[in-house]
Amino acid sequence: MDVNVLIAIATMGGLGFVFAGALAIADKKLRVEENPMIGKINDVLPGANCGACGKAGCYDFAVNVVDGTCPVNGCPVGGQECANDIAAILGVEAGTATKIVARVLCRGGSIEAAQKMVEYRGPQSCATMHLVSGGSKACQYGCMGGGDCVDACTFNAIYLNDNKLPEVIDDLCTGCGMCVTACPRDIIELHPADREVFVFCKSHDDPKTSKAVCDVSCMGCGICARKSDGGVLMQDGLAVIDWENFDPDKIPFDKCKTSAICFLKDAYKQHQEEEAALEAPKDDNQKPTDVKPEQSN
Repeated sequence: MDVNVLIAIATMGGLGFVFAGALAIADKKLRVEENPMIGKINDVLPGANCGACGKAGCYDFAVNVVDGTCPVNGCPVGGQECANDIAAILGVEAGTATKIVARVLCRGGSIEAAQKMVEYRGPQSCATMHLVSGGSKACQYGCMGGGDCVDACTFNAIYLNDNKLPEVIDDLCTGCGMCVTACPRDIIELHPADREVFVFCKSHDDPKTSKAVCDVSCMGCGICARKSDGGVLMQDGLAVIDWENFDPDKIPFDKCKTSAICFLKDAYKQHQEEEAALEAPKDDNQKPTDVKPEQSN
């Protein structure tokens, strides 16, 4: 073999050995040791990487917990059990983790909401319907029933009922907020699970239009706001709850003609009655009747 080739091979091999040694030394000298607490906390997190904690994922949340920039009970998916595990690792108090769940603030389903004269025919996607024509329902603010929120939920905590409205299963909901992001009309919000009263409407239409397009819309009359001592505010013709000042005992629920503001349990009761009405056998000789929402007492 040519001596020049041998010299080249030896030179390159020597350089490789020198560089490898230099890298090994640099790795030991410059290595930044990771806090072992990060790995331990990451191991007890649910691994959903949903971002509900406000961080990029579970590992990022673990890093911020160790740094002290995130609370130990800041994972809504893991809940109190996860908070207790993290607190045990860090040797601190867990505190109380408030369960956060999604709430669908629209009750204008197939029964209550008026339909457009021209039926929508196209992809059953809320995002598409919102951009193209708004779907088949006449209300431009309400739920379109396309089920984008259902598809977005990785925990099977939300489904479309027979009235084409999303319903949340509280026991499965983790408060990750994926359904909130998926809704193009912003009718889904995250709330503490113990909140009982909501304004189930997002319409800013005038009273005449609201009444024409939906039986359960907020009419913007302002009765609830005037009686609430600041607990309910009127914003662009829509009643909005101010949670810091809200007292349900001051709300005249019986004065709301459409029950747009009501207790959550009454809204669920109405949903059950609607499903029963939709599943009941139809009598061809009987004239159709409107199913009106039951007003809360």
